Amino acid sequence: MVTATILLGMLGTTEIILIVVVVLLLFGGKKIPELMRGLGKGMKEFKDAQKGIDDTEKKEEPK
Repeated sequence: MVTATILLGMLGTTEIILIVVVVLLLFGGKKIPELMRGLGKGMKEFKDAQKGIDDTEKKEEPK
């Protein structure tokens, strides 16, 4: 998470616009919503799995 924050902090407006244009050229406007939907589902699954691991660790800790 920190790496993403540092990376975005180093990018200016021009670089972000250039990245968006390149992504549009590579994937096209019709494919991007599908890619973002898949990315969102993957992130949700990752968070759910992480929460499940945290819950399991809390149950196993002796008091």
